[in-house]
Parts: sequence; structure tokens; C-alpha cells
Amino acid sequence: MTNSRTAPQSLTPDVSAPEAFDDAGAAVDRLVTLYEQAVTFLRDEFTDAISGKVPGRRIRAFYPEIRITTASHAQVDSRLSFGHVAAPGIYATTVTRPDLFRDYLEQQIGLLLRNHKVPVVIGQSTTPMPVHFAVAGDEALTVPHQGAAPFTLRDHFDVPDLATTNDDIVNGTHIPETNAALPLAPFTAQRIDYSLARLSHYTATDPGHFQNHVLFTNYQFYVEEFETFARAMLSDPDSGYDSFVATGNSEITDPMSDIARPAKLPQMPAYHLKRPDRSGITLVNIGVGPSNAKTATDHIAVLRPHAWVMVGHCAGLRNSQSLGDFVLAHAYLREDGVLDADLPAWVPVPALAEIQIALEQAVAAETRLEGYDLKRVMRTGTVASFDNRNWELRDQSGPVQRLSQSRAIALDMESATIAANGYRFRVPYGTLLCVSDKPLHGELKLPGMASDFYKTQVARHLMIGIRAMEALRDMPLERIHSRKLRSFDETAFL
Repeated sequence: MTNSRTAPQSLTPDVSAPEAFDDAGAAVDRLVTLYEQAVTFLRDEFTDAISGKVPGRRIRAFYPEIRITTASHAQVDSRLSFGHVAAPGIYATTVTRPDLFRDYLEQQIGLLLRNHKVPVVIGQSTTPMPVHFAVAGDEALTVPHQGAAPFTLRDHFDVPDLATTNDDIVNGTHIPETNAALPLAPFTAQRIDYSLARLSHYTATDPGHFQNHVLFTNYQFYVEEFETFARAMLSDPDSGYDSFVATGNSEITDPMSDIARPAKLPQMPAYHLKRPDRSGITLVNIGVGPSNAKTATDHIAVLRPHAWVMVGHCAGLRNSQSLGDFVLAHAYLREDGVLDADLPAWVPVPALAEIQIALEQAVAAETRLEGYDLKRVMRTGTVASFDNRNWELRDQSGPVQRLSQSRAIALDMESATIAANGYRFRVPYGTLLCVSDKPLHGELKLPGMASDFYKTQVARHLMIGIRAMEALRDMPLERIHSRKLRSFDETAFL
């Protein structure tokens, strides 16, 4: 887009020149100031326009920007997978909601300052801020649909531009324009704003409630157990958890308090057991299917969580398995199809040792089995994810042959999608499933058959996921964010 700060037909806020900072906290303070100036300007002008004071020229404000220029290669600890740029040059990223991302930004900027020994420059970018995102935090303001306003919105304000809102950077397909800065972060400001809006819509909770450790499930039973666990934690002053947020942004700190329930659940309800430093646990019920799994992870990824793990049900494919057995995925057969355009199916999705160990140790702790005895209730192997819930009704010669050749031990519809998107977005991932049926061996998921299984296994399965997340929480950040997830030419920011 044209830099309209110099265009006489545009009205923009007055912003001072870019400033150099060698302190991460001060740099983020400046980002907050610039962002609030832009948002306040757009909100005020939009309020006037809606009230009938139609502007005579375009109203435009810009996202703030972080920029760093280095002329030498950084001498950094080779064990680190982030915190430094790949080569000398100019790097930049636009920023949104620095209030929400303060801890993340301070951490990432601090690593740049430490590793490169040059200041970062904070200023106004040349990327216009869409008015929809500027007013998103104001409940009193709503951007009307086309034709409902007393003026043509696009003639006076910037709107979301899908031509520049994409995943080119994380997909490794970004081609910088000539003389343009190289990307400093995996997501641009407008891509993040897009996902923050989608998260509010799909989960019916504010993105600010999301914690850094995310559990995905495909059954409501887990939500009920999660709330029970959350209330128990709020009763324990030493737990470190300080509140529980349910769908609809209903937040409680007293374990005996009632939770306001929405009349209608969103597509993917989210629940958050919070800690002050965002190191708590979020549970998202993504429902059934790879499309939901992709949608959820596409948007949660911009929050840069430290880990996400699938704890759902699956079909056991081996006769030696029993209902209630656990499956720890160490490989994935991707037949979901939804990510093929972004991450080709030939790309391997490796198991991450840190996640695998945390999950296995959590199973051992919860079942009180270890070593060879643990094999009685848990099997490690390939998990296949299909896009057809009724796959068993098809001609079995094709699917069963592929499953056998892949050595798959379990089948579901979401796990490979979540793992593949974790790999794509550089978010540590894992899968621990629970066998709820064995269709190849005559044990179908029918009413009544699984009732005992649900009663005995859901609470145990969820606790395993929680134990694993708490173990990962205590792990140094540089250890959990594996180098396996980073490519040749990575962004400095996680």
C-alpha cells in the first residue's frame, strides 16, 4: 500500500519520529503509546462519522513497528532456536495489541538486544490499521454492514485487506519486496488482529483469557471435569491458579460461585484456568472434524502458546487394545486433507521429546504404573486422522490396507491436524488419546456401550493432560521450543 502519511487527502494522527531503545520494557511502553494513539484517533473519527459528521477526506492511522538493523552475525548459544536474526540486515514487524502481548514482546525484544548488542527502533509503520480492528475493543461501537452507514466506509476508512493478511511468513513462502525489511516475527499485525477477532467469535471468550498451555478435546465430558478440577484448584491457596473463565467471559475466583451460562454455546467453547503470568491451562472443545481443528489452531497460534496437546477419543485399531487404553502418538498419518495446501502431506511431523516425556510421565503418575507395566494401558505409535467420520462404512480394502502399512494403532479426525499445525506454526504439540471403540473388531461406539468407560476414564485422561501441562510449565522456555520446529531462515521472534 502507498504510504499515505504524506498524502494531503488523508487525515492522520500526529506521531513523533521513530525512537531507538536499548531497554525492552521502555520499547514496549512506546509500542503501547503508539498503538493507543492510533486506536483512539480512529475510534474518535469513526464515532463522529457514524453520528453524521462525515469526514471530507480519508481517515487513516498506522500500526506501530519494531525494527532492528544489524551489520554482523550474532554470536549466540547454538542451542537456542529463537531470539536472533539469521543474518545481517534490516528486520521489522508490525505490532498490534502490545498490552495483550507485553510479556511476549518484552521477552523477544530483550533477546534481540542481548544477542545483537544494537538498539531496536520503535516507530510508526506504513501499514494502515483497519477501522474494524481499532473499534473491536469498544462494546459501544460496531462497524455497520455495507450500505447501513450514512457514508461509504471504504471511501473514508481502511478495512481488512485479505491480500496482505496471510500465512506467507510461517509457511515459508514470503518473498520480501525489493529493499523492504525482512520479517522479524511470524505474524504481521493485521494477521494477528484477524485471528483475535475470530477467536472471540468461535470460542466466545476474550483472547486475553487464553493461557500458554492449551488442551484440545472433542467431547463435552472433558469440559465438565475441567470445571470440577478448576474449582478444586481455586479452593487451594497454594495451587497458583487465581481464576476460572468459562465461555461467555464469565469469570470466578471463588470456587463456590455460580458461572453465568450462555444461552447458546459457540462453535468451539473455551475455558481458562488462569495464573497471573498466563502459565495456566486453557481447554478448547473443538468438537469433531479436522476443519474445526484447523480453525482453532490457525487462530490460537497468534497468541504464541508454549504448548498444545490433543486429549480426545479415538478408535483403537489393534485387537490387543481395550476400551480405555491410552495412545501416545509418535507419528501421524495425515488423511485429513485440510492442511495440504499449507503444509504438504510429504512433510514429516516429528514427535517432540519434551512433550512425549511429559505425557508418558503423566500417564505413569496417574495410573501408578511404570516401565514395562505401563504397556498394559498405553501404547505408543502412529495415529491416523481421517476426514470421514464413517470411514468404516467404505470398502475396507483401501483404508484398512493403508492403516496396516502405516502401522497405525489408532484413528481419529483431529490429532494429525493439530500436530501438523503445531509444526507449521512452531508451537510445541503432542497427542494423548483414549480408545473409546474398536470398529475393526466389532466394538462400535453405540449408546450404552461406552457409559462405564466415560465414567471411569474421562477424569483420569484429563488429569494426565493437566499433569503434563504443569510439567511443561516448569520447563525452561528455550528447552520446550525445540529446534526441530525451526527452518533454515527463521524469524527471530517465536
